[in-house]
Amino acid sequence: MNRTLAIHTPHGSLHGHLELPENPKGLILLARAHHAPVDAIITANLAARGYAILSMELLTLQEMQFADATQNVPRLSQRLLDILDLIRHDGDMQALPLAIFATGDATPAAIRAAAQRDTQVKVLVGHGGIIDRAGLQGLKLLVAPLCMLFDADDTIGQTAYQRAASHLGCIREMHLLGPGEDPVLRVVAWISLHLGR
Repeated sequence: MNRTLAIHTPHGSLHGHLELPENPKGLILLARAHHAPVDAIITANLAARGYAILSMELLTLQEMQFADATQNVPRLSQRLLDILDLIRHDGDMQALPLAIFATGDATPAAIRAAAQRDTQVKVLVGHGGIIDRAGLQGLKLLVAPLCMLFDADDTIGQTAYQRAASHLGCIREMHLLGPGEDPVLRVVAWISLHLGR
């Protein structure tokens, strides 16, 4: 089953799409700060493994006009909390164990939101992103197992992870992706390992 969803904000609407297979083993929230189309290969790979997939915009079209919109961690975090509230009250999603797969600028916001909703968010995977921008409190309070994936040339993200690692108390791993390596296999492996616990 496929559904479209919307969250209304003072600056416009945020649109989302839910792919819900029969008897899903969990729900994966795809968190991205940009409006680029969701990678169909990633979605198909995750859906083929029996997960429900929720892809939701974090910024309205109006907000995307500002050059630094994707850098606004407090706003992105609040939007993720709004989406987590939506999930909590939605009959199709509320009972499913939840993982977040965040990319780029959405990753520090996902860490901050997961730290605030530690009983709801069971697993977190990030692909890129400057994670120490989540703030000291977010890093220290995060309990969801965290897997960070970095492209080999993402030295800024890797350095930020090294700075943040000493403040993380959760189970964590970091992987460098080889040239052309599909991150999905590592995403699925981490989620499969921890989501059922």
